[in-house]
Amino acid sequence: MYSTTQDQIRSIDRVIEKPVVVKENRRIQRIALPLPVRVEVKIDSEMSINEITRLSDVSAFGAGFVLKKPIKRGRLALLTIPMPRQLRSYDYGDPQYRVWGLVRRCISIGRSIETPEYSIGIGFVGKTPPSSYFDNPAGLYDITHRADNGNGFWHIGPADLMADDSDLPPDLRKQTRFPIPEALRIEKVDSVGNVLESESTVTENISIGGAAVFTTLKAEPGSFLRVSSDRFNVTILSVVRGSRVGQDGITRLHLEFIDRLFPLEGIG
Repeated sequence: MYSTTQDQIRSIDRVIEKPVVVKENRRIQRIALPLPVRVEVKIDSEMSINEITRLSDVSAFGAGFVLKKPIKRGRLALLTIPMPRQLRSYDYGDPQYRVWGLVRRCISIGRSIETPEYSIGIGFVGKTPPSSYFDNPAGLYDITHRADNGNGFWHIGPADLMADDSDLPPDLRKQTRFPIPEALRIEKVDSVGNVLESESTVTENISIGGAAVFTTLKAEPGSFLRVSSDRFNVTILSVVRGSRVGQDGITRLHLEFIDRLFPLEGIG
């Protein structure tokens, strides 16, 4: 249960009269309001991230907060917040405001790789997700326009270049997979970023958004791996989407890159 009481919420309601319209890029000003928020994000139909944190800022149409785990830009998240009535667009009498949002920003702000934190920015898209979400909860979306002449919820559509298609046959993928052995180091990390196991390996194939890597590590779907490339001087956090054993008896892990894209320039 959230610790915020109804008296606290009523006090907040008295302070906030209404969102302030400003003549800047963000037309609805964000308010520093550290309310508790539950963040739920589907990685696929079986795996999800569920974390409780506090808002760093909020408006009627978006919010910012910090998480210990990253969320890929373009993914949908369900937020549950004891939101003041003046910042709601529906469910004014409910204790908790449940609103869907699109991840627009995910920036690493941790002091070190051992204590990861991520600054997340969300644009609210409404009370319900698009119907396509139920067929593919891990799908990625892009903003198409704002409702009510820029003063309403964001409208979204399926992302073109960043669609999560790692489970599709190669001929249906929108991200080009390169079937080349790119040298990587993978590290299995726990929920706070501690390295549990590591090994040097190569990819079976790789794209800007994910890779299949040969491995001897035991990594369950949903676990996080830190992927490093000395050649490109980059470290990327990834999540295990699945694994398979090839005819050669070697296990491949299918990884989705989370906090950045792999720099494919120069590969070939």
